Amino acid sequence: MINKHQREFKEAAEKENKYLGKRPDWLKVKLPTGDNYSDVKKLMKRQNLNTVCEEARCPNIAECWNHRTATFMILGDTCTRSCGFCNVKVGIPTELDLNEPKRIVESVVELNLRHVVITSVNRDELKDGGATIFKECIQLIREQKPDCTVEILIPDFKGEEHAFEVIIQNPPDILNHNLETVPRLYSVVRPQAKYERSLNLIRWFKDRGLKTKSGIMVGIGEQTEEILELMKDLVSHGCDILTIGQYLQPSKVHLPVDRFVTPEEFALYKMEGLKMGFKIVESSPLVRSSYHADEQARAII
Repeated sequence: MINKHQREFKEAAEKENKYLGKRPDWLKVKLPTGDNYSDVKKLMKRQNLNTVCEEARCPNIAECWNHRTATFMILGDTCTRSCGFCNVKVGIPTELDLNEPKRIVESVVELNLRHVVITSVNRDELKDGGATIFKECIQLIREQKPDCTVEILIPDFKGEEHAFEVIIQNPPDILNHNLETVPRLYSVVRPQAKYERSLNLIRWFKDRGLKTKSGIMVGIGEQTEEILELMKDLVSHGCDILTIGQYLQPSKVHLPVDRFVTPEEFALYKMEGLKMGFKIVESSPLVRSSYHADEQARAII
């Protein structure tokens, strides 16, 4: 379900990068195994829950699940948007599971989490974009696992402030919203999103006292100068935590990798980001939005 801009971009990039080659050693990860990994996988299946770890084919799933942590993905497994990088199923959702918050908190309690991350698909067909389900998840966790800090990675809710107001009724400890890429590439990477709208979302929640976070991927066609400008934009809009990781093509129908960014370049972004004023910068090839989220929470809350 790629659009015209995505198709043209993909064809040009594949023609240019047909000699990109195999993944470098720094992007190789172990196959997921271990007792804790198996326990978490069984729990998600038993509770009929989705995780972004599985849906997005996260390379850190083995490490995180063996530490008994996971990022819950609420509001179903079908997204109303067609981002060029994302492996989550695209379509028209058929239902809204009102019992999902209850199963989320049961899983948080069973895993005895100190920090939980909750994200979602986009549900643009809902009046509040699904904000009420986020709010109810946070409320139940506060009631039943008060020692667990909560981070939510939210969609942009089409910039509707009434959805933001729902979230702020039961605010999380950390509010995360990813920019994903530089503004020049939004038409192919995030065609239904707007760069300024996402920045303004971060500013809205920061102005109400929340710790804020965002993330981007590199190696999808951006230039170094564009990344640095994006980082400056985030700092000026009150972003506290930034994550930067290598884009990896989840399937042949998704946008191709433009380049493999070296660990040295990732280190440069971390150094520059801390100079700019970010409180925390996670920047390395395998970093994803929730990577080391529990450690970040302990450092900033």
